[in-house]
Amino acid sequence: MNIVLGIYQVGAIMADQAPSVARDAVLKESIALPEDMPQIKGYDFNQGVDHKALLQSFLTTGFQASSFGLAVQEINKMIEKRLEPMQEEHEGCDSDTSASGCTIFLGYTSNLISSVGAIMADQAPSVARDAVLKESIALPEDMPQIKGYDFNQGVDHKALLQSFLTTGFQASSFGLAVQEINKMGTQWTPSKMIHRLGKEINNPDSVYYWAYKNDIPVFSPALTDGSLGDMIYFHSYKNPGLVLDIVEDIRRLNSKAVFAKSTGMIILGGGLVKHHIANANLMRNGADFAVFVNTGQEFDGSDSGARPDEAVSWGKIRMDASPVKVYADASIVFPLLVAETFAHNANKLIKEKKSD
Repeated sequence: MNIVLGIYQVGAIMADQAPSVARDAVLKESIALPEDMPQIKGYDFNQGVDHKALLQSFLTTGFQASSFGLAVQEINKMIEKRLEPMQEEHEGCDSDTSASGCTIFLGYTSNLISSVGAIMADQAPSVARDAVLKESIALPEDMPQIKGYDFNQGVDHKALLQSFLTTGFQASSFGLAVQEINKMGTQWTPSKMIHRLGKEINNPDSVYYWAYKNDIPVFSPALTDGSLGDMIYFHSYKNPGLVLDIVEDIRRLNSKAVFAKSTGMIILGGGLVKHHIANANLMRNGADFAVFVNTGQEFDGSDSGARPDEAVSWGKIRMDASPVKVYADASIVFPLLVAETFAHNANKLIKEKKSD
């Protein structure tokens, strides 16, 4: 202790002899921090292992853990807004435009369907509320032999973390009824095709099955960029004439944003889905809430790595919003986000869906 005090005293003397520029820059008078400023402190394992408390401690852990905590707050604000009373319909709005307090857009890249698809399927009536958008639709991956955590059993934080062992990537294949679709004589769009395939799948492990059951549109502007595109290609030789209209889908997606009371974006990954959802919200001067989860960096100028403030500069997120980006693998973060947000509000959201 005496040594420490001695060093401190010598340092004080030497400081008096240091250049005034250095003294003015470094030796500032300490001021008290605001009382409401959170103290950065991680989880205290001396209290035992409480998985719920562990997740809640992320907010004050720092770095990406704190970003996760802020993302939880942002999504819960979407849900709270979502549960506000219904609004009157705007003149000119499309028939499937949501009239709820907050229209929530969920976007994800196709490689995530095997990883967190089971969670999306389990929580479809509450998570995928108004519009789902994925970059391409590799439908065989929608039949995962691996399974993530089943939120139908409730939120058991210990079991949730243990289920990460099987939340990887694996796909199986099955046939598609493209020929039957072609015979229907309807003007097809990617979202209409996915809706019909969700009906034909008839499997509760499928995201698109539950999207069909709950009348949740799934948009896929890059529908042909995947195994379904391969099947459409071969089908076009056997039975030509199938036409998919992407213009109708972009109007439908953009209208969901334009005529919404407020909007929230939850985007897993980057690329096409990130830009498409953000651009739809540009049409209404920006989303009110936004959470990005990806590992993209901004140094290469890609939209995937662009931070939320870039979206603000384009008018894709409102200037008064508090968007959050979590730099992490969505297969880790998304199940935890669902556990701390939608899973706690599932009953309220499902009840609200039935009253629509």
